[in-house]
Amino acid sequence: MCARKMHTDETDTDVPLVRRLVAAQFPRWADLPVTTVDSAGTSNAMFRLGDDMVVRLPRIEGAAADVAKEHHWLPRLAPSLPVAVPAPLGKGAPAEGYPWQWSVYRWLDGETPTTGRLAAPHALAADLAEFITALHRVDPADGPPSYRSESLAARDQATRAAVAELPGLVDTGAAIAAWETALQAPAWPGPAVWIHADLQPGNLLTFRGRLAAVIDFGCLGLGDPAVDLIVAWYLLPADARGAFRTALGADDATWARGRGWALSIALNELRYYRETNPVMAVIARQVIEEVRIEHAQAAV
Repeated sequence: MCARKMHTDETDTDVPLVRRLVAAQFPRWADLPVTTVDSAGTSNAMFRLGDDMVVRLPRIEGAAADVAKEHHWLPRLAPSLPVAVPAPLGKGAPAEGYPWQWSVYRWLDGETPTTGRLAAPHALAADLAEFITALHRVDPADGPPSYRSESLAARDQATRAAVAELPGLVDTGAAIAAWETALQAPAWPGPAVWIHADLQPGNLLTFRGRLAAVIDFGCLGLGDPAVDLIVAWYLLPADARGAFRTALGADDATWARGRGWALSIALNELRYYRETNPVMAVIARQVIEEVRIEHAQAAV
């Protein structure tokens, strides 16, 4: 059975394909069992290989372009980070009708955190701030631009278009008001820094409520540090955001841009995935509501 499709241009992937690719290109692993990993991820289909590895097949051409970047940069960034990140073990080539490069990574244990059901939200907030701070401090020399390296203003048209497609699903007036407030925030005045740029629940792993690993670095690159603040609204409860912000030392402008990034990303995800990825759609609606509430409280 092929992995669930979310894109009109998505290629077919399934367990038999993975078995053929591994047997042909990594024969030492050919006898290991292959099982589908149930994931709401939108860029890669994942298959567990034995007990200790995972195969990631890009679903679309855009995600395939991230393979070389991750293989190059993750081993260089990992020593500077306080939690585990994916360790590439092999890079596969197009074959067996599959059109792009693909990856084998070491399997990382942990649980995907769920908004509203965090065991230790304040401790997790501190862990996230520590990871983000460490990443932002890595030498940016020769780093590529992030997938989300543009300014908020550059996202204005797409964000308003997403709101226009979502009447009945979101409070469109409140969404536009919150978005326009974010656009008024001063731009980041400093040099671009390393950002993960997609710190959502599905890209985090926890153990006993604490951050154990950060995964899926497809959006990795240089950009505005505010982009990584999206996790405040994607995962953390309101009463843990203050500690998170304090630990990061985020000023008013950075916090406002981060909230704008969270809103813009969530609106576009809800527009795109509302029929094809129920998990992503639920999370996006929660983010939009959290931003609405915080924006309304700030206006009082």
